[in-house]
Order: sequence, then C-alpha cells, then structure tokens
Amino acid sequence: MKSYITIAAVCLLAFSNTTTAQNKTTAVASTTQTAIFKPADLKEHLVYSRAVQAVIWGIPAVNFELMKESMVRANGSFNQIIYWSALINSKNQTLTPNPDVIYINPLYDVRKGPVVLEIPAAEGASSLTGSLDDAWQTAIQDIGPVGVDKGKGGKYLILPPGYNQKVPQGYIPMPSSTFTGYAILRSNLTDGGPQDIKRAVEYGKKIKIYPFSQAANPPATKFLDLLNQPFSNVIPYNLKFYELLNEFVQREPWLTRDMVMIDQLKSIGIEKGKAFAPDSRTKEILNAAIRDAHQLVDNQYEAIFTPPFYKDTHWALPASPDVVKAISGNYEIPDIYPVDDRATSYSMAYFSAKSLGSGQFYLMSTKDKQNRPLDGSKLYKLHLPANVPVKLYWSVTAYDRETHALISDTPYFSRASTTPGLQKNSDGSVDLYFGATAPAGKESNWVPTKANREFELLARFYGPEKGFFDKAWKMADIEGSV
Repeated sequence: MKSYITIAAVCLLAFSNTTTAQNKTTAVASTTQTAIFKPADLKEHLVYSRAVQAVIWGIPAVNFELMKESMVRANGSFNQIIYWSALINSKNQTLTPNPDVIYINPLYDVRKGPVVLEIPAAEGASSLTGSLDDAWQTAIQDIGPVGVDKGKGGKYLILPPGYNQKVPQGYIPMPSSTFTGYAILRSNLTDGGPQDIKRAVEYGKKIKIYPFSQAANPPATKFLDLLNQPFSNVIPYNLKFYELLNEFVQREPWLTRDMVMIDQLKSIGIEKGKAFAPDSRTKEILNAAIRDAHQLVDNQYEAIFTPPFYKDTHWALPASPDVVKAISGNYEIPDIYPVDDRATSYSMAYFSAKSLGSGQFYLMSTKDKQNRPLDGSKLYKLHLPANVPVKLYWSVTAYDRETHALISDTPYFSRASTTPGLQKNSDGSVDLYFGATAPAGKESNWVPTKANREFELLARFYGPEKGFFDKAWKMADIEGSV
C-alpha cells in the first residue's frame, strides 16, 4: 500500500507541474499556492480524486446555483422574472452573456406545484429566442418562433419531477427533472436604437409567470430590473464551489443517471440531509483538488476547438458533438454521458438549447491566424464577408479569457449587424477591430479590450440559414498587428 501512495503522490506532483506549464493564466493566479498536495494515505488520495470528479460533474449545477445566489442577493425570488432594461454592462458577470439583446429571465420553483410560464405571440419585429432549462441547465424545450409555440405564444406548464396528473387542455407540458430552473429568453433587436430597445423591453415584459394553483386569477408577475445590480455566475475555484454544490444536492432530487455520485460526494462530506462541515485537513484536500480541477478543465477548454468549424481556422462550437447530442436527448442516449466535455462548456457558458442551430449558433476563438492567444494590448482585425446567412442578426463579442465574462470597465463589448452606425465596405462586407485603442476612423467598428488581459471572441448567428451550415459563407481567423 505504501508504494501505491508514493506513486499517487508522484502523479499528483507531475500533474500539477504539467498543468501549470500549460496554463499561464491559472499559474499566475496560483503563485501564492506553492505547496503541492501530498496524500497521507490511500483514504486521503480517494478524497482528493473524488473531489476533483465532483467539480467536473457538478459545474453545471454550481453554475445555476450562482445565478440563484445572485438573484437572492438582488432581493429577487423564484417564480419572478429578472430582466435588464437596456443592453447589459459589465455589472453583469455571467458567463459569455449576449450584450446585443434584452434579457428576460424567469426563474421557477415547482416544489409547491406546477408553475405557468406565459409566452406572448411574436408581433412584427418583436420575437423571443431562448429555452426553458432545468437546474442542470439541460433544455426542456425551446421557446419562441423556433420553439414549441412556433411564435404563436402559449402557456407553458412547468411540472415537478415525477408529476403524473393530467395536463389540462390549452397548456404545453414542460416536465422538469429538478425542482428549480430558469428560462433564458432574449427579446431580439432590429436596429439597436433607443426606440428599438424600448420596444424589445416592453415586449419582453409581456411574459408572465405564476403558480398553476392561481391560474383562474393569476397574480401580477414581479419583474426585477438588474441593469445596475451586480449579477454573476463566474465559477469560483475554491471551497465555495463545494458549499454551493452541497446546497444544490440538498434541494434537488437525485437523477437516476447521477446516483453513482451519492457515495462519491458522501466521501467528501456532501450528503443529502446532513450539514457540509469539512474539518481543516479535508478543506486542505478540497482546495488542492479544485485548484487542479480548474487547470484540468481549462486545458480541456483549449482542446475543444479541435476540429474547427471552418477548416484551417480557430473558430469552433464551444461544445463537443457528444454534449450537443446528450443535451438534445435529455441524456437518455445510451452510452453517452459526457461529463468531462460538459464541464468544459459550462465553465464558460450557461444555458442550453434543445435544438442548437434552429434559433442560434455559436462559434468561438481564442487564437489569431498565427495561432497566438488573443492579447488585449494588440490590435486585431476580423473580416466578415457580405451577406451573412442569418434571418435575424449576427454579432461578435469579446470576453475576458480567464473569467469568460464581459471585460470590466469598458463602454461596450461587441459589434453586431444591429449596432447603430456600423460601417460596411463597398461590397457589403464588414471589418471589425479589437484592441485597447481604436484605429483612426474605425471607431464605430471597434471593440475595446484591456491591455493587461487576454481575451476571447464569440460570434453569434441568430436565425442561421442553410448557407451557414453548408459553409458557403466562411469567416476567416482574426488577424493581429494591423
């Protein structure tokens, strides 16, 4: 047994050295954590390894728990709607949010019975794009013109786990695997002007949420404007992660697919019905485990961009094919449960679509044409050919590479086809610029970055058409040093 423990310790040392070298950002952040964790015995090694696995498995749950925590901190509650009354600013530190739409986000709790989510019909330029997700951030169904209601609107009835009563006529059943969850709904813009934003907000506020038990006389929906409120779900890679995971486990039911984790979590002190109170040595092990889990997830993040969406570029969907399949099939496809890849995706984003590609599609890049990380101190140019094949709009947003959130203290974060004053070239194409300083005469097409931070780009395509997936239209890599 002693030889096994020695080998385990050596493996941990090698893992730490390797991952530190591979991830400059994490290495810089961890300079004060110089001690290498060494298990005293096999039991401690087991706690460490299970704590790493708990992080990988639990990232989507903690991601949601952070949104719930931010809502409560802003004096919000479940079965209300949080929204932003204008385009978001960097007080919104959610993971890769869209700064070119109006967010209307109902959060539900069905512990006391079904909840009704009323969606208005699309009206001319007014429409919604989004999905209803459970607390694991698995899409129950898409909503809006490309969702179940097909733009006609309707009453979505969110059902508690195991609900077996007949759903009344006129309601669209939404069986939730968890007691709590949310809808990410985007009220779409057309030209991005003040009146357009006002229209999108007013349309979004036609959404309603209330208990089914009060459907005969629904109470007024409560809306909480978070435009000037801090709101975040950036993953905390410290002991708080396990505290939040424990809160999730205490509230939500065990799913059959996850029951193998019951004993795994019990061994690190997370057990339904019991307080999470690790002693000092266990805290030390947990902190070592989450530090290494963070490095592991970040290394996987870089790997997910292979193969790219466009050949010989760095643009890729930030989710593996198995993750897309698993989510669209509610994790019921035999022999597919990609927890590793799922952790990667939910370390940098929240929300999932039931049918990705119908309402929206995403391409991400962290490197320039020369395969170099995107450096906020340099100036870059991205060329978008004319006639982007989308029905609604396209946008490109810059995020902080380390946090995957909006770059703090910058006036805006993206340029889009709906951006007022966006300059087009004579052939209809568009050149976008990213850097700490705007190039002369190109201010309207420039997105500011921070000189001391790396960044990443996320291109969004809302209402993508066939030509997009056929790749008849192609976006090249971003080019540096322009």
